[in-house]
Amino acid sequence: MEQDFTHLVTKLVFQLAAILIAAKLAGELCERYIKIPPVLGELTAGILIGPFALGGIAIFGMEPLFGLGHAANHSSAIPLSIELFSVSQIAAVVLLFAAGLETDLKQFLKYSGPATLVAIGGVTLPFVFGLGITLLLKPAGLDGDALIYSALFIGAIMTATSVGITARVLSDQQKLDSPEGVTILAAAVVDDVLGILILTVVIGVATPGEAISTSQIAVIAVKAIGFWLALMFGGILVSNYISRSLNAFRVSGAALALALSLAFLSAGLAESFGLAMIIGAYTIGLALSGTPIARRIEEQVMSVYHALVPIFFVVMGMMVDVSAMTGVLMFGSVLTILAILSKVIGCGIPALITGFNGIGSWRVGIGMLPRGEVALIIAGIGLSRGIIGPDIFGVSIMMTVLTTLMAPLILVPAFKNGAPGRRRR
Repeated sequence: MEQDFTHLVTKLVFQLAAILIAAKLAGELCERYIKIPPVLGELTAGILIGPFALGGIAIFGMEPLFGLGHAANHSSAIPLSIELFSVSQIAAVVLLFAAGLETDLKQFLKYSGPATLVAIGGVTLPFVFGLGITLLLKPAGLDGDALIYSALFIGAIMTATSVGITARVLSDQQKLDSPEGVTILAAAVVDDVLGILILTVVIGVATPGEAISTSQIAVIAVKAIGFWLALMFGGILVSNYISRSLNAFRVSGAALALALSLAFLSAGLAESFGLAMIIGAYTIGLALSGTPIARRIEEQVMSVYHALVPIFFVVMGMMVDVSAMTGVLMFGSVLTILAILSKVIGCGIPALITGFNGIGSWRVGIGMLPRGEVALIIAGIGLSRGIIGPDIFGVSIMMTVLTTLMAPLILVPAFKNGAPGRRRR
């Protein structure tokens, strides 16, 4: 038993070393020579060294560094060890906590109304598009109930928005506290709540013996929304007390350690109440953003950020199995095009209505584009429950990867000209 534990830890240490080296080399190549965001290099590095590519090859008779053999040991559709995936989720918590600290709280509250409309549009249109195109094209020979359940699940996957990818790009461009950046982040939070409700309904419809009632949906909604509001406004009310308490410590590094403990605590509570962990981390970071402690620990948090966050993006890339997409390329291509259009239109039009100009609406739409880990998690739930098959799962991966890769490529040039995103009064 002790030998197995030692082996797991040793392998994890080697994996983290390989991931960080690959991430920094790829990021340097992208930023210095190709002039694109380093996050794209990290995602690409993950694809190359992942279990479906170089990481699955045994060299000199040794065990593959990122082999798939352990995947059968747990029911998750994630093709990585639980240990490595857990480290990546910790990195995601740090990423969103840092994003919260960098966000202007007054700006966030100012644009919460437009963000809610953006989120509603960014959930409704993608769900309708995903459901409709699946019923129309009938991929993988699906028919009857299997087709309907797969269509519902594709619709649920299409609603996802990964705030992690966009937060990284906005942070690199120093646009987190811009009107577009704040609206995107706030909309992504609301999007997560709405997406959870849709996923719950779809699972209830598609799983025999698990019919879900309106009262159950209402309970889930109240629980998720109530917790988020309580965390945000409660955090704002006590933020100055927290700041003074952390500043009172004289032990070296105490403020950073205790601030991160708040991020992890909030992340765990958010997951317990049905929200994503990253939403809890972002919310508590946002609550502390206007306090003196935020300025004191921001540089220290960024030191942890630069060491951990690349792990998250490389792991996202590792989940890509290019071969799983080959049998459904036509359907996957159409779905990806609709995934792009539905977010850009569904989020862009509400942004246009609420005071953004054409450039600002374009930025908001593109910022809501990446599906990232949120879509992967939803797709994994569908696969593990037998609601969707490997083909539909492969389509989901294809759509997720392409939207995740495209968002930084389009979003960076959209901010380059420095033009204002709001209409002049």
